[in-house]
Amino acid sequence: MQPKLVAVSNSVSFVNPNVPLYPRLAQGKDWNEMTVTWTSGYNINKAVPFVEWGLKGEAQIRSPAGTLTFPRGSLCGPPARTVGWRDPGFIHTSFLKDLWPNSLYTYKLGHKLSNGSYIWSKSYHFKSSPYPGEDSLQRLVIFGDMGKAERDSSNEYADYQPGSLNTTDTLIKDLDNIDIVFHIGDIVYANGYISQWDQFTSQVEPIASNVPYMIASGNHERDAPGTGSFYDGNDSGGECGVLAETMFYVPAENRAKYSTDYGMFHFCIADSEHDWREGSEQYKFIEKCLASADRQKQPWLIFAAHRVLGYSSAQWQDGAFGEPMGRESLQKLWQKYKVDIAFYGHVHNYERTCPIYQNQCVNTEKSHYSGTVNGTIHVVVGGGGSHLSAFGPVQTSWSLFRDSDFGFVKLTAFNHSSLLFEYKKSNDGKVYDSFTISRDYKDRHVQVNTLACDTNLMSWPVI
Repeated sequence: MQPKLVAVSNSVSFVNPNVPLYPRLAQGKDWNEMTVTWTSGYNINKAVPFVEWGLKGEAQIRSPAGTLTFPRGSLCGPPARTVGWRDPGFIHTSFLKDLWPNSLYTYKLGHKLSNGSYIWSKSYHFKSSPYPGEDSLQRLVIFGDMGKAERDSSNEYADYQPGSLNTTDTLIKDLDNIDIVFHIGDIVYANGYISQWDQFTSQVEPIASNVPYMIASGNHERDAPGTGSFYDGNDSGGECGVLAETMFYVPAENRAKYSTDYGMFHFCIADSEHDWREGSEQYKFIEKCLASADRQKQPWLIFAAHRVLGYSSAQWQDGAFGEPMGRESLQKLWQKYKVDIAFYGHVHNYERTCPIYQNQCVNTEKSHYSGTVNGTIHVVVGGGGSHLSAFGPVQTSWSLFRDSDFGFVKLTAFNHSSLLFEYKKSNDGKVYDSFTISRDYKDRHVQVNTLACDTNLMSWPVI
């Protein structure tokens, strides 16, 4: 059957194809710094980028922005360098410094044109980070492997992330009760088709423009043959980390591993796509990051990586999908520094373990942990939106809860002694698994040495 032309629309064009779009917030290298990254069509030769911002209802100031882009030749192979290539425009990042803790700020993106006129975005707002150790209500969301989908149900080359819109929309509905988001790898699934990064940043704009949207590197961002990634596949479609490291800011000194603090939380975010074995540069970073946690200020110590460096009973040869070398290398550090929870994506389902060390449960509780736990709880939270993964036939003794569905985890720290963990499904936002941790500082005391982490904390008086 031959298609027939039945109608022709009037010519359609953008009023201004260069306008600033898709702001995304991220924690800076200091606790009282917020970064704003956005995309536009303005090179610095055409317009000077900046952010106008300040405390809500008070005088606004302007902070300059740096500008980046990348040429086709900086990518590592097809399809990113061939049929998937599209000029990305320009990516701008501004650093908003010396913020008051836990305060509401407004901001808007601006470009000053060479003729003296201005191009503005609409106004946005965010709440600044609490100071390190601040005893206040603090809520974070964490998930992996979300991707994007078509709002109008139009066809894609593959309907690969059917749950991503539900996850996005459920988070938007609850945004007043979320302070920071961690998307731990397999962010877009662009796989070398550059325009899909714009589709994704548009989809998450209502979230990322209001709360810090922190990412981790996954195989679909980084892996490309012969480019230095730990795994030699081409899951990135030739992107080899260029898109992820340009489109989103993380407070990293090198590559995609970093630490960040949010009030009573200390996060060590590993880059599972580069060597994490004992003796490697990253292994040393992970130990420095874990060792630097001040458990009096930040009693809740969180480790996260994209691939399962701990435990998963997804379908695999032995019923345990986790990287055995990662588990053997890193469990000594998790135990030594008393990591509370380790999160992973990569496997597209949800699973929670008991507190575990050396493949053995060290605590018989399932829903409430009190005092010294003596192990780390490992959580796979890779059901952000991509096609779901099955569990294997082997019944592992350490697996407490499994769900092959789309969802995310929410952590709520009420104070230094009380933490609530909730697993919620994306289709209704209801809680399907939960536990609490209650303890005093002495129950989690570790000898803190003087090793420095990526994040330099400024002192703030307790008031």
